[in-house]
Amino acid sequence: MSDSSRDLDTAAANAPDREAARPADHPSDRPPVLIVDDDPSMRAGLRQWMRLAGFEPVEAVDAEQALTLLTPDFAGCLVTDVLLPGASGVDLLRKVKAIDAELPVVLLTGHGDVSMAVEAMHHGAADFIEKPFDPDVVAAVVRRSVAHRHLVLENRALTRRLDDLQGLEARLIGECAEMRRLREQISHFARTDASVMIVGETGTGKEVVARALSDLSVRAKGPFVAVNCAALPETMVEAELFGHEAGAFTGAERLRVGRMEQADGGVLFLDEISAMPLLLQPKLLRVLQEREVDRLGGARPVPIDVRVLSAVNVDPQTSVAAGRLRQDLLYRLNAVEIRIPPLRERAGDARLLFDSFANRFAVDYGCEHPQLTADDAAFLATHDWPGNVRELRNAAERFVLNAAMGARSLCSLVIGDAGGDPAPRGRLKDMMEAHERRVIADALARHAGSIAPVLVELDLPRRTLNEKMARLGLSRGEIAEADAERSK
Repeated sequence: MSDSSRDLDTAAANAPDREAARPADHPSDRPPVLIVDDDPSMRAGLRQWMRLAGFEPVEAVDAEQALTLLTPDFAGCLVTDVLLPGASGVDLLRKVKAIDAELPVVLLTGHGDVSMAVEAMHHGAADFIEKPFDPDVVAAVVRRSVAHRHLVLENRALTRRLDDLQGLEARLIGECAEMRRLREQISHFARTDASVMIVGETGTGKEVVARALSDLSVRAKGPFVAVNCAALPETMVEAELFGHEAGAFTGAERLRVGRMEQADGGVLFLDEISAMPLLLQPKLLRVLQEREVDRLGGARPVPIDVRVLSAVNVDPQTSVAAGRLRQDLLYRLNAVEIRIPPLRERAGDARLLFDSFANRFAVDYGCEHPQLTADDAAFLATHDWPGNVRELRNAAERFVLNAAMGARSLCSLVIGDAGGDPAPRGRLKDMMEAHERRVIADALARHAGSIAPVLVELDLPRRTLNEKMARLGLSRGEIAEADAERSK
Protein backbone atom coordinates (compact mmCIF):
# COMPACT_ATOMS: atom_id res chain seq x y z
CA MET A 1 0.00 0.00 0.00
CA SER A 2 1.39 3.47 -0.92
CA ASP A 3 1.98 6.27 1.60
CA SER A 4 -0.93 8.24 0.12
CA SER A 5 -3.24 5.24 0.43
CA ARG A 6 -2.33 4.86 4.09
CA ASP A 7 -2.84 8.61 4.64
CA LEU A 8 -6.29 8.41 3.06
CA ASP A 9 -7.27 5.37 5.14
CA THR A 10 -6.06 7.04 8.34
CA ALA A 11 -7.82 10.31 7.56
CA ALA A 12 -11.06 8.52 6.73
CA ALA A 13 -10.90 6.44 9.90
CA ASN A 14 -10.43 9.58 11.98
CA ALA A 15 -13.41 11.40 10.47
CA PRO A 16 -16.50 9.29 11.26
CA ASP A 17 -18.43 12.30 12.50
CA ARG A 18 -18.35 13.93 9.05
CA GLU A 19 -20.17 10.99 7.53
CA ALA A 20 -22.67 10.93 10.38
CA ALA A 21 -23.27 14.64 10.01
CA ARG A 22 -24.61 14.18 6.44
CA PRO A 23 -27.52 11.74 6.88
CA ALA A 24 -29.83 13.79 4.71
CA ASP A 25 -27.49 13.66 1.71
CA HIS A 26 -28.50 11.33 -1.05
CA PRO A 27 -26.02 10.19 -3.73
CA SER A 28 -28.08 11.95 -6.41
CA ASP A 29 -27.58 15.24 -4.55
CA ARG A 30 -23.80 14.84 -4.46
CA PRO A 31 -21.58 16.16 -7.28
CA PRO A 32 -19.77 13.27 -9.02
CA VAL A 33 -16.00 12.86 -8.92
CA LEU A 34 -14.42 10.43 -11.40
CA ILE A 35 -11.42 8.72 -9.78
CA VAL A 36 -8.98 7.11 -12.25
CA ASP A 37 -6.23 4.91 -10.79
CA ASP A 38 -5.10 1.32 -11.36
CA ASP A 39 -4.17 0.93 -7.65
CA PRO A 40 -7.23 -0.56 -5.85
CA SER A 41 -6.08 0.72 -2.44
CA MET A 42 -5.65 4.26 -3.79
CA ARG A 43 -9.10 4.17 -5.37
CA ALA A 44 -10.59 2.84 -2.13
CA GLY A 45 -8.98 5.58 -0.05
CA LEU A 46 -10.01 8.35 -2.46
CA ARG A 47 -13.49 6.88 -2.71
CA GLN A 48 -13.97 6.97 1.05
CA TRP A 49 -12.55 10.47 1.43
CA MET A 50 -14.61 11.89 -1.43
CA ARG A 51 -17.77 10.54 0.20
CA LEU A 52 -16.79 12.09 3.51
CA ALA A 53 -16.23 15.39 1.70
CA GLY A 54 -19.75 15.28 0.20
CA PHE A 55 -19.09 13.95 -3.29
CA GLU A 56 -20.26 10.83 -5.13
CA PRO A 57 -17.21 8.88 -6.39
CA VAL A 58 -17.22 7.14 -9.77
CA GLU A 59 -14.24 4.87 -10.53
CA ALA A 60 -12.17 3.78 -13.52
CA VAL A 61 -8.93 1.80 -13.76
CA ASP A 62 -7.55 3.39 -16.91
CA ALA A 63 -8.06 6.19 -19.42
CA GLU A 64 -10.11 4.06 -21.81
CA GLN A 65 -12.68 3.19 -19.14
CA ALA A 66 -12.73 6.79 -17.85
CA LEU A 67 -13.60 8.19 -21.27
CA THR A 68 -16.68 5.97 -21.48
CA LEU A 69 -17.98 7.60 -18.29
CA LEU A 70 -17.55 11.24 -19.38
CA THR A 71 -19.96 13.46 -21.30
CA PRO A 72 -20.00 17.23 -21.98
CA ASP A 73 -22.61 17.64 -19.23
CA PHE A 74 -20.62 15.73 -16.56
CA ALA A 75 -21.44 17.72 -13.40
CA GLY A 76 -18.28 17.12 -11.38
CA CYS A 77 -14.54 16.80 -11.92
CA LEU A 78 -11.95 14.11 -12.71
CA VAL A 79 -9.11 13.07 -10.37
CA THR A 80 -6.54 10.88 -12.13
CA ASP A 81 -3.16 9.37 -11.49
CA VAL A 82 -0.52 10.32 -14.07
CA LEU A 83 0.90 6.80 -14.43
CA LEU A 84 -1.85 4.61 -15.86
CA PRO A 85 -1.78 1.41 -17.90
CA GLY A 86 -1.96 2.37 -21.55
CA ALA A 87 -2.59 6.09 -22.04
CA SER A 88 -1.13 8.32 -19.29
CA GLY A 89 -3.02 10.81 -17.14
CA VAL A 90 -1.70 13.62 -19.35
CA ASP A 91 -2.98 11.81 -22.44
CA LEU A 92 -6.33 11.41 -20.67
CA LEU A 93 -6.31 15.13 -19.87
CA ARG A 94 -5.92 15.99 -23.58
CA LYS A 95 -8.78 13.69 -24.57
CA VAL A 96 -11.02 15.04 -21.80
CA LYS A 97 -10.41 18.61 -22.98
CA ALA A 98 -11.47 17.50 -26.48
CA ILE A 99 -14.78 16.36 -24.99
CA ASP A 100 -15.22 19.52 -22.93
CA ALA A 101 -12.51 22.16 -22.56
CA GLU A 102 -14.00 23.36 -19.26
CA LEU A 103 -14.26 19.98 -17.53
CA PRO A 104 -11.82 20.20 -14.55
CA VAL A 105 -9.09 17.56 -14.29
CA VAL A 106 -6.88 17.15 -11.21
CA LEU A 107 -3.67 15.12 -11.73
CA LEU A 108 -1.92 13.05 -9.03
CA THR A 109 1.68 11.86 -9.29
CA GLY A 110 4.23 10.28 -7.02
CA HIS A 111 7.21 11.32 -9.09
CA GLY A 112 7.33 15.10 -8.68
CA ASP A 113 8.05 15.57 -12.37
CA VAL A 114 8.15 19.35 -12.81
CA SER A 115 8.19 19.22 -16.61
CA MET A 116 5.15 16.94 -16.54
CA ALA A 117 3.37 19.37 -14.22
CA VAL A 118 4.10 22.26 -16.58
CA GLU A 119 2.82 20.26 -19.53
CA ALA A 120 -0.34 19.29 -17.63
CA MET A 121 -1.10 22.89 -16.66
CA HIS A 122 -0.41 23.94 -20.27
CA HIS A 123 -3.10 21.50 -21.40
CA GLY A 124 -5.61 22.92 -18.92
CA ALA A 125 -5.27 20.84 -15.74
CA ALA A 126 -7.22 22.34 -12.84
CA ASP A 127 -4.40 21.38 -10.45
CA PHE A 128 -1.39 19.08 -10.04
CA ILE A 129 -0.84 17.35 -6.68
CA GLU A 130 2.22 15.32 -5.68
CA LYS A 131 2.04 12.12 -3.63
CA PRO A 132 2.05 11.66 -0.72
CA PHE A 133 -0.66 14.27 -0.30
CA ASP A 134 -2.92 15.59 2.43
CA PRO A 135 -6.46 14.29 1.78
CA ASP A 136 -7.88 17.62 2.97
CA VAL A 137 -5.88 19.38 0.25
CA VAL A 138 -7.30 17.05 -2.41
CA ALA A 139 -10.82 17.59 -1.05
CA ALA A 140 -10.35 21.39 -1.15
CA VAL A 141 -9.08 21.29 -4.75
CA VAL A 142 -11.98 19.05 -5.79
CA ARG A 143 -14.48 21.28 -3.99
CA ARG A 144 -13.15 24.35 -5.80
CA SER A 145 -13.14 22.55 -9.15
CA VAL A 146 -16.69 21.25 -8.72
CA ALA A 147 -17.95 24.71 -7.69
CA HIS A 148 -16.45 26.15 -10.87
CA ARG A 149 -17.94 23.32 -12.92
CA HIS A 150 -21.38 24.04 -11.45
CA LEU A 151 -21.14 27.67 -12.53
CA VAL A 152 -19.94 26.66 -16.03
CA LEU A 153 -22.90 24.30 -16.54
CA GLU A 154 -25.34 26.80 -15.09
CA ASN A 155 -24.07 29.48 -17.45
CA ARG A 156 -24.40 27.11 -20.43
CA ALA A 157 -27.97 26.27 -19.45
CA LEU A 158 -28.81 29.97 -19.20
CA THR A 159 -27.18 30.65 -22.56
CA ARG A 160 -29.19 27.85 -24.20
CA ARG A 161 -32.38 29.22 -22.70
CA LEU A 162 -31.53 32.72 -23.94
CA ASP A 163 -30.74 31.40 -27.42
CA ASP A 164 -34.14 29.69 -27.50
CA LEU A 165 -36.00 32.87 -26.64
CA GLN A 166 -37.95 34.48 -29.44
CA GLY A 167 -40.27 37.42 -29.84
CA LEU A 168 -41.62 38.76 -26.56
CA GLU A 169 -39.60 36.29 -24.49
CA ALA A 170 -36.40 37.75 -25.93
CA ARG A 171 -37.50 41.32 -25.22
CA LEU A 172 -39.00 40.74 -21.78
CA ILE A 173 -36.79 38.06 -20.29
CA GLY A 174 -38.08 36.26 -17.23
CA GLU A 175 -39.50 32.95 -16.13
CA CYS A 176 -41.44 33.99 -13.02
CA ALA A 177 -45.25 33.90 -13.07
CA GLU A 178 -45.47 37.71 -13.14
CA MET A 179 -43.40 37.99 -16.30
CA ARG A 180 -45.31 35.24 -18.04
CA ARG A 181 -48.52 37.07 -17.14
CA LEU A 182 -47.05 40.36 -18.44
CA ARG A 183 -46.20 38.80 -21.81
CA GLU A 184 -49.72 37.33 -22.05
CA GLN A 185 -51.23 40.77 -21.38
CA ILE A 186 -49.06 42.43 -24.02
CA SER A 187 -49.94 39.78 -26.61
CA HIS A 188 -53.65 40.21 -25.88
CA PHE A 189 -53.91 44.00 -25.62
CA ALA A 190 -51.57 44.69 -28.56
CA ARG A 191 -54.34 43.47 -30.87
CA THR A 192 -56.67 46.25 -29.66
CA ASP A 193 -56.38 49.99 -30.20
CA ALA A 194 -57.17 50.85 -26.58
CA SER A 195 -55.17 53.35 -24.55
CA VAL A 196 -52.81 51.58 -22.17
CA MET A 197 -51.25 52.93 -19.00
CA ILE A 198 -48.05 51.12 -17.98
CA VAL A 199 -47.27 51.24 -14.26
CA GLY A 200 -43.82 50.35 -13.01
CA GLU A 201 -40.94 51.58 -10.90
CA THR A 202 -38.06 53.44 -12.51
CA GLY A 203 -35.87 51.05 -14.47
CA THR A 204 -38.40 48.23 -14.91
CA GLY A 205 -38.67 48.66 -18.69
CA LYS A 206 -41.84 50.66 -19.33
CA GLU A 207 -40.71 51.84 -22.76
CA VAL A 208 -39.76 48.26 -23.68
CA VAL A 209 -43.35 47.24 -22.92
CA ALA A 210 -44.71 50.21 -24.89
CA ARG A 211 -42.62 49.34 -27.96
CA ALA A 212 -43.72 45.71 -27.72
CA LEU A 213 -47.37 46.81 -27.67
CA SER A 214 -46.69 48.92 -30.75
CA ASP A 215 -44.69 46.32 -32.67
CA LEU A 216 -47.30 43.60 -32.15
CA SER A 217 -50.21 45.82 -33.20
CA VAL A 218 -51.72 46.76 -36.56
CA ARG A 219 -49.80 50.02 -36.19
CA ALA A 220 -46.42 48.27 -36.28
CA LYS A 221 -45.45 49.93 -39.58
CA GLY A 222 -46.45 53.38 -38.33
CA PRO A 223 -44.26 55.76 -36.32
CA PHE A 224 -43.50 55.22 -32.62
CA VAL A 225 -42.99 58.58 -30.94
CA ALA A 226 -41.81 58.65 -27.32
CA VAL A 227 -42.13 61.77 -25.17
CA ASN A 228 -40.65 62.02 -21.68
CA CYS A 229 -42.97 64.55 -20.07
CA ALA A 230 -40.61 65.01 -17.12
CA ALA A 231 -37.69 65.98 -19.37
CA LEU A 232 -39.44 68.78 -21.29
CA PRO A 233 -39.18 72.37 -20.00
CA GLU A 234 -42.62 73.47 -18.81
CA THR A 235 -42.62 76.43 -21.20
CA MET A 236 -41.98 74.14 -24.18
CA VAL A 237 -44.34 71.23 -23.46
CA GLU A 238 -47.29 72.65 -25.41
CA ALA A 239 -45.24 73.52 -28.48
CA GLU A 240 -43.47 70.14 -28.39
CA LEU A 241 -46.70 68.15 -28.16
CA PHE A 242 -49.03 70.16 -30.36
CA GLY A 243 -46.67 72.08 -32.65
CA HIS A 244 -46.91 75.70 -33.80
CA GLU A 245 -47.32 77.81 -36.89
CA ALA A 246 -44.67 80.21 -38.10
CA GLY A 247 -44.89 83.46 -36.15
CA ALA A 248 -47.04 81.95 -33.37
CA PHE A 249 -44.66 83.44 -30.78
CA THR A 250 -41.29 85.14 -30.62
CA GLY A 251 -38.67 82.82 -32.09
CA ALA A 252 -41.20 80.66 -34.00
CA GLU A 253 -39.69 81.37 -37.40
CA ARG A 254 -41.13 78.33 -39.20
CA LEU A 255 -43.91 75.80 -38.85
CA ARG A 256 -43.18 73.00 -36.38
CA VAL A 257 -45.10 69.73 -36.42
CA GLY A 258 -45.74 68.57 -32.86
CA ARG A 259 -45.07 65.10 -31.44
CA MET A 260 -48.74 64.13 -31.63
CA GLU A 261 -48.86 64.89 -35.35
CA GLN A 262 -45.55 63.04 -35.86
CA ALA A 263 -47.22 59.95 -34.39
CA ASP A 264 -50.14 60.09 -36.85
CA GLY A 265 -50.93 56.57 -38.02
CA GLY A 266 -48.82 55.08 -35.24
CA VAL A 267 -48.26 55.19 -31.50
CA LEU A 268 -47.57 58.06 -29.10
CA PHE A 269 -45.88 57.06 -25.85
CA LEU A 270 -46.19 59.59 -23.02
CA ASP A 271 -43.68 58.60 -20.36
CA GLU A 272 -44.01 60.07 -16.85
CA ILE A 273 -47.42 61.49 -17.75
CA SER A 274 -48.00 62.68 -14.18
CA ALA A 275 -45.14 65.19 -14.70
CA MET A 276 -47.13 67.02 -17.40
CA PRO A 277 -48.14 70.52 -16.22
CA LEU A 278 -51.70 70.50 -14.85
CA LEU A 279 -52.69 73.50 -16.97
CA LEU A 280 -51.88 71.53 -20.12
CA GLN A 281 -53.69 68.34 -19.17
CA PRO A 282 -57.20 69.57 -20.19
CA LYS A 283 -55.90 70.39 -23.68
CA LEU A 284 -54.37 66.92 -23.98
CA LEU A 285 -57.67 65.42 -22.86
CA ARG A 286 -59.50 67.35 -25.56
CA VAL A 287 -57.04 66.19 -28.24
CA LEU A 288 -57.57 62.56 -27.20
CA GLN A 289 -61.36 62.96 -27.23
CA GLU A 290 -61.64 64.89 -30.49
CA ARG A 291 -58.73 63.22 -32.31
CA GLU A 292 -57.50 66.57 -33.63
CA VAL A 293 -54.67 68.94 -32.70
CA ASP A 294 -54.73 72.71 -32.47
CA ARG A 295 -51.26 74.02 -33.27
CA LEU A 296 -50.19 77.16 -31.47
CA GLY A 297 -51.17 80.02 -33.74
CA GLY A 298 -53.08 77.67 -36.06
CA ALA A 299 -56.28 78.66 -37.85
CA ARG A 300 -57.90 75.21 -37.87
CA PRO A 301 -57.45 71.86 -36.08
CA VAL A 302 -55.44 69.06 -37.70
CA PRO A 303 -57.02 65.56 -37.59
CA ILE A 304 -54.78 62.84 -36.16
CA ASP A 305 -55.04 59.08 -35.78
CA VAL A 306 -52.87 57.88 -32.90
CA ARG A 307 -52.92 55.21 -30.26
CA VAL A 308 -51.78 56.64 -26.93
CA LEU A 309 -49.70 54.65 -24.46
CA SER A 310 -48.62 56.28 -21.21
CA ALA A 311 -46.49 55.37 -18.22
CA VAL A 312 -46.12 56.31 -14.55
CA ASN A 313 -43.66 55.11 -11.92
CA VAL A 314 -46.12 55.24 -9.02
CA ASP A 315 -49.74 54.15 -8.66
CA PRO A 316 -51.73 56.60 -10.84
CA GLN A 317 -54.36 57.11 -8.13
CA THR A 318 -51.57 58.36 -5.87
CA SER A 319 -50.75 61.01 -8.48
CA VAL A 320 -54.43 61.96 -8.69
CA ALA A 321 -54.68 62.25 -4.91
CA ALA A 322 -51.53 64.40 -4.86
CA GLY A 323 -53.00 66.73 -7.48
CA ARG A 324 -50.44 65.91 -10.18
CA LEU A 325 -52.77 64.06 -12.55
CA ARG A 326 -56.37 64.88 -13.46
CA GLN A 327 -58.86 62.11 -12.76
CA ASP A 328 -60.69 62.64 -16.08
CA LEU A 329 -57.39 62.36 -18.00
CA LEU A 330 -56.58 59.16 -16.12
CA TYR A 331 -59.93 57.71 -17.21
CA ARG A 332 -59.03 58.45 -20.82
CA LEU A 333 -55.49 57.03 -20.57
CA ASN A 334 -56.00 53.81 -18.63
CA ALA A 335 -58.63 51.90 -20.51
CA VAL A 336 -56.12 49.12 -19.88
CA GLU A 337 -53.59 49.16 -17.05
CA ILE A 338 -50.49 46.97 -17.22
CA ARG A 339 -48.20 46.65 -14.20
CA ILE A 340 -44.54 45.64 -14.44
CA PRO A 341 -43.17 43.84 -11.36
CA PRO A 342 -39.99 45.24 -9.79
CA LEU A 343 -36.93 43.02 -10.08
CA ARG A 344 -36.90 42.21 -6.35
CA GLU A 345 -40.23 40.41 -6.80
CA ARG A 346 -39.06 38.37 -9.79
CA ALA A 347 -37.46 35.43 -8.00
CA GLY A 348 -34.75 33.81 -10.11
CA ASP A 349 -34.94 36.25 -13.04
CA ALA A 350 -31.92 38.36 -12.03
CA ARG A 351 -29.43 35.69 -13.09
CA LEU A 352 -31.14 35.11 -16.44
CA LEU A 353 -31.21 38.85 -17.18
CA PHE A 354 -27.64 39.35 -16.03
CA ASP A 355 -26.36 36.59 -18.27
CA SER A 356 -28.26 38.01 -21.25
CA PHE A 357 -26.77 41.48 -20.73
CA ALA A 358 -23.26 40.11 -20.08
CA ASN A 359 -23.36 38.02 -23.27
CA ARG A 360 -24.44 41.06 -25.25
CA PHE A 361 -21.75 43.33 -23.79
CA ALA A 362 -19.06 40.70 -24.27
CA VAL A 363 -19.92 40.64 -27.99
CA ASP A 364 -20.20 44.44 -28.22
CA TYR A 365 -16.82 45.03 -26.57
CA GLY A 366 -15.08 42.05 -28.17
CA CYS A 367 -14.10 40.35 -24.92
CA GLU A 368 -14.85 37.11 -23.11
CA HIS A 369 -17.89 36.66 -20.92
CA PRO A 370 -16.36 36.41 -17.41
CA GLN A 371 -17.54 33.66 -15.09
CA LEU A 372 -19.54 34.51 -11.98
CA THR A 373 -18.20 33.22 -8.67
CA ALA A 374 -20.44 31.65 -6.05
CA ASP A 375 -20.41 34.96 -4.12
CA ASP A 376 -21.38 36.85 -7.30
CA ALA A 377 -24.29 34.47 -7.90
CA ALA A 378 -25.45 34.84 -4.30
CA PHE A 379 -25.28 38.65 -4.56
CA LEU A 380 -27.34 38.55 -7.76
CA ALA A 381 -30.04 36.53 -6.01
CA THR A 382 -30.16 38.49 -2.75
CA HIS A 383 -29.59 42.14 -3.75
CA ASP A 384 -32.82 44.18 -3.87
CA TRP A 385 -31.86 45.98 -7.13
CA PRO A 386 -33.59 49.29 -6.32
CA GLY A 387 -32.77 50.51 -9.85
CA ASN A 388 -34.40 47.38 -11.26
CA VAL A 389 -33.42 46.08 -14.71
CA ARG A 390 -31.62 49.32 -15.57
CA GLU A 391 -29.32 48.91 -12.56
CA LEU A 392 -28.76 45.23 -13.38
CA ARG A 393 -27.86 46.09 -16.98
CA ASN A 394 -25.31 48.64 -15.77
CA ALA A 395 -23.86 46.06 -13.35
CA ALA A 396 -23.46 43.51 -16.17
CA GLU A 397 -21.69 46.07 -18.38
CA ARG A 398 -19.29 47.06 -15.59
CA PHE A 399 -18.65 43.40 -14.75
CA VAL A 400 -17.67 42.59 -18.34
CA LEU A 401 -15.52 45.70 -18.77
CA ASN A 402 -13.68 45.27 -15.47
CA ALA A 403 -12.99 41.55 -15.84
CA ALA A 404 -9.83 42.06 -17.88
CA MET A 405 -8.45 44.48 -15.25
CA GLY A 406 -8.45 41.91 -12.46
CA ALA A 407 -11.04 40.12 -10.39
CA ARG A 408 -13.58 42.39 -8.71
CA SER A 409 -16.67 41.05 -7.07
CA LEU A 410 -20.06 41.98 -8.47
CA CYS A 411 -20.96 43.34 -5.04
CA SER A 412 -18.05 45.81 -5.07
CA LEU A 413 -18.98 46.98 -8.57
CA VAL A 414 -22.61 47.59 -7.59
CA ILE A 415 -22.34 49.09 -4.10
CA GLY A 416 -18.64 49.94 -3.84
CA ASP A 417 -15.73 48.44 -1.94
CA ALA A 418 -16.58 50.39 1.20
CA GLY A 419 -20.29 49.69 1.08
CA GLY A 420 -20.19 46.31 2.73
CA ASP A 421 -21.53 43.11 1.27
CA PRO A 422 -25.27 42.54 1.82
CA ALA A 423 -25.07 39.02 0.41
CA PRO A 424 -24.83 36.38 3.13
CA ARG A 425 -21.55 34.47 3.28
CA GLY A 426 -21.04 30.73 3.51
CA ARG A 427 -22.17 27.73 1.49
CA LEU A 428 -24.09 28.61 -1.67
CA LYS A 429 -26.83 26.16 -0.64
CA ASP A 430 -27.33 28.04 2.67
CA MET A 431 -27.36 31.42 0.93
CA MET A 432 -29.94 30.30 -1.62
CA GLU A 433 -32.12 28.77 1.09
CA ALA A 434 -32.02 32.08 2.99
CA HIS A 435 -33.14 33.90 -0.16
CA GLU A 436 -35.87 31.33 -0.86
CA ARG A 437 -37.12 31.65 2.72
CA ARG A 438 -37.29 35.43 2.42
CA VAL A 439 -39.21 35.30 -0.89
CA ILE A 440 -41.82 32.88 0.48
CA ALA A 441 -42.10 34.72 3.81
CA ASP A 442 -42.62 38.05 2.02
CA ALA A 443 -45.33 36.53 -0.20
CA LEU A 444 -47.11 35.04 2.84
CA ALA A 445 -46.92 38.39 4.63
CA ARG A 446 -48.36 40.25 1.63
CA HIS A 447 -51.33 37.89 1.58
CA ALA A 448 -51.80 37.75 5.38
CA GLY A 449 -50.87 34.06 5.49
CA SER A 450 -53.43 33.01 2.85
CA ILE A 451 -52.00 30.13 0.84
CA ALA A 452 -54.10 30.34 -2.36
CA PRO A 453 -52.82 33.75 -3.60
CA VAL A 454 -49.25 32.77 -2.65
CA LEU A 455 -49.54 29.68 -4.88
CA VAL A 456 -50.57 31.93 -7.78
CA GLU A 457 -47.91 34.58 -7.14
CA LEU A 458 -45.03 32.11 -6.82
CA ASP A 459 -46.44 29.72 -9.42
CA LEU A 460 -46.01 26.70 -7.15
CA PRO A 461 -48.10 23.55 -6.61
CA ARG A 462 -49.56 23.35 -3.09
CA ARG A 463 -47.54 20.28 -2.21
CA THR A 464 -44.27 21.94 -3.26
CA LEU A 465 -45.04 25.06 -1.23
CA ASN A 466 -45.94 22.96 1.82
CA GLU A 467 -42.69 21.01 1.53
CA LYS A 468 -40.64 24.20 1.19
CA MET A 469 -42.35 25.83 4.17
CA ALA A 470 -41.72 22.74 6.30
CA ARG A 471 -38.06 22.56 5.22
CA LEU A 472 -37.49 26.28 5.81
CA GLY A 473 -39.38 26.37 9.12
CA LEU A 474 -42.08 28.77 7.92
CA SER A 475 -45.52 29.01 9.52
CA ARG A 476 -48.20 31.08 7.78
CA GLY A 477 -49.86 31.83 11.14
CA GLU A 478 -46.69 33.23 12.67
CA ILE A 479 -46.00 35.33 9.58
CA ALA A 480 -49.53 36.75 9.55
CA GLU A 481 -49.30 37.59 13.26
CA ALA A 482 -45.89 39.22 12.84
CA ASP A 483 -47.17 41.29 9.91
CA ALA A 484 -50.22 42.38 11.89
CA GLU A 485 -47.98 43.38 14.78
CA ARG A 486 -45.74 45.47 12.52
CA SER A 487 -48.72 47.30 11.04
CA LYS A 488 -50.08 48.41 14.47
